[in-house]
Amino acid sequence: MEDSVQARVATLRKQLNQYAYEYYVEDNPSVPDSEYDRLMQELIALEERHPELVTPDSPTQRVGGEPLEGFKKVTHEIPMLSLADVFNEQELLDFDRRVRRAVGDDVTYVCELKIDGLAVSLTYEKGRFVLGATRGDGTTGEDITNNLRTVRTLPLALPEDIDIEVRGEAYMPKRSFEQLNEERRRNGEVPFANPRNAAAGSLRQLDPKIAAKRRLSVFLYSAGKFDRDKVSTHYGLLEYIRSLSLPVNPESRRCRTMEEVLAYIKEYTEKRDSLAYGIDGIVIKVDSLAQQAQLGHTVKSPRWMIAYKFPAEEVVSSLENIEVRVGRTGVVTPTAVLTPVTVAGTTVKRASLHNEDLIREKDLRIGDRVVIRKAGDIIPEVVNVLTEQRTGEEKAFAMPTHCPECGSTLVRLEEEVALRCINPKCPAQIREGLIHFVSRNAMNIDGLGEKVITQLFDHQLIRDVADLYQLTYDDLISMERMGDKSVRNLLEAIERSKQNSLERLLFGLGIRYIGSKAARILAQSFKTMDRLSEATMEDLQAVDEIGEKMADSLVTYFSKPEVRALIEELKAAGLNMRYLGPDPEEAAESESPFSGKTVVLTGKMQEMSRPQAKREIEQRGGKVTGSVSSKTDIVIAGEAAGSKLKKAQDLQIEIWDEARFLDALKE
Repeated sequence: MEDSVQARVATLRKQLNQYAYEYYVEDNPSVPDSEYDRLMQELIALEERHPELVTPDSPTQRVGGEPLEGFKKVTHEIPMLSLADVFNEQELLDFDRRVRRAVGDDVTYVCELKIDGLAVSLTYEKGRFVLGATRGDGTTGEDITNNLRTVRTLPLALPEDIDIEVRGEAYMPKRSFEQLNEERRRNGEVPFANPRNAAAGSLRQLDPKIAAKRRLSVFLYSAGKFDRDKVSTHYGLLEYIRSLSLPVNPESRRCRTMEEVLAYIKEYTEKRDSLAYGIDGIVIKVDSLAQQAQLGHTVKSPRWMIAYKFPAEEVVSSLENIEVRVGRTGVVTPTAVLTPVTVAGTTVKRASLHNEDLIREKDLRIGDRVVIRKAGDIIPEVVNVLTEQRTGEEKAFAMPTHCPECGSTLVRLEEEVALRCINPKCPAQIREGLIHFVSRNAMNIDGLGEKVITQLFDHQLIRDVADLYQLTYDDLISMERMGDKSVRNLLEAIERSKQNSLERLLFGLGIRYIGSKAARILAQSFKTMDRLSEATMEDLQAVDEIGEKMADSLVTYFSKPEVRALIEELKAAGLNMRYLGPDPEEAAESESPFSGKTVVLTGKMQEMSRPQAKREIEQRGGKVTGSVSSKTDIVIAGEAAGSKLKKAQDLQIEIWDEARFLDALKE
């Protein structure tokens, strides 16, 4: 092989990488497309004649390799933490106060656009791209290296032979999203709901050639592993990443005061629709790396940065109809059927109206023009009616008097707002009960979603939860969209669910007033299904947090012959009927500082949520209550603790701060 060929290949790669960076990252090409294409074809020809010169970082290797059988798991050496959110100016000022209280008043922030995409990690070794992974749960992600190789904005080789792990957001530009959806419509495929879903779906394709066609991009905003001697500030880190020809969003800005931060937020709130990519907020970070280290992080998120989320987007749609649905407890819930409209990046066609009183309160009529938003950017809701746009053709809505599924007369029980079907054989209640039984917080049977349950129910393969454990391969393989692998996986998931602890089964049975927490308390107290099913009202009410309504519901439930028969069927199918979790009595006898103590939590904690803290205390033999009294042993006070803290001080009850609480958990 001639040295001149090797030299020419190296020159072409360098030129093509530079031209690609100018085109895809800087949006400022220095050569016409025809020149780029000519050089690419020359490189392809040389590599075909000299295959020994082909390397993974060559620009010719972006088209995608052979499809994968599945994604491998990747453990992040440094966890990829999530961001804490704020939604208004006051919460942002509170964040600033916490920072200054910890590190002093000499603070500079960096503001960045919060790109609406998929968080990824990229690892370069000796300047070569070797691994790309999703964030996953923050500790473990998926290896999507082959798909990220197809992203044109990412260099496969850096200008320096260094080891570095950089992090950012993979996204689909608005233009690419529009082109992709247009293509899907032409092919009779369902369009993607929003660019974020499209980007995530593209990067999780097992065939990299599909990802290569989707025209994705990446903006990098931090680094996990890097040479910390090179920079001392976050802004300097962004500049360093950019110097490696890696794509960094150009809109980041240093801000020395909160007034400047708020001005930046105002500026990009107004500009967001004109950007070539989607954003859903602004990220504010402490600039000094030393101060970042001083502030540290909680279990979930760093204390030195925060995400300001844009206010919920409100749009106008038409109320085409109001439908009613019967839930597993018989409650009849009205649902708004809307003219499809995009809200916060997704298409909204329906919104819950909760009950008849809400419809009356908002004066909703079929045909109305209504304002829609997503509560917390997640759940669609009707905000109000534009009464001034009424034409007189709108129709008032009345709730049905009979169940739309079984025809039984609907009733309104005492002290309830909702209408309810009380026919225990109502097919809608049975179907919804089955969906609840297999759900994540109940028996957690992966692969048995609402559509599959509905199919099984409609084909009369299941009529109660015991039937799920009699399903066979032949039953399932004949169903729509169920292949051999899907059926085998589903049967394995059903088999695994037999080993669940008792509290999951109790919750899954859908006993009225018995939520997941009550189910756990009951399972811990009675240990077995047999003991619980024989418990009297007095036995049940002797258990902390089990009141008269719950006790009455349980006694009534287990007194029914059909329930007794169901439990026996589940036993015969091999389901576990015992509590398998930690024993609270053993925890109480341990040497934990919480053993036998009554604890009250107040204020906001940084390291964990209040439910997590409650769980940690209970597992160590403590009891958590909601109010301070003379029987309280310890009050754990987080930030902004209010009246409970004052009452504890007045009663001279022992008070712990969060640091002492965390130390006690380690004992």
